Amino acid sequence: MQTKYLAKIFVTLRPSVLDPAGVAVQSGLQQMGYDNVENVRIGKYIELNITTSDQAKARQDLDRICDQMLANPVIENYRYDLIEVETQTGVY
Repeated sequence: MQTKYLAKIFVTLRPSVLDPAGVAVQSGLQQMGYDNVENVRIGKYIELNITTSDQAKARQDLDRICDQMLANPVIENYRYDLIEVETQTGVY
């Protein structure tokens, strides 16, 4: 039996890493009069579907995908939400 999951992946810079894009957005917002906005950080959001035999395998694969392709583990953190979309059983 295979299960399809929707992974919602959030990649952000580590707190100790300078975020020039976030600084630029914060500056722009303050110039627009939003003086109540601070600590702007810019990140990435990725969605993908993954089909596998169980949730533990899906998480293992996602960790490897994030470490190897979607995030730079030296300067970025990631987290994801995993949602079961569909369970596929054998056709009889």
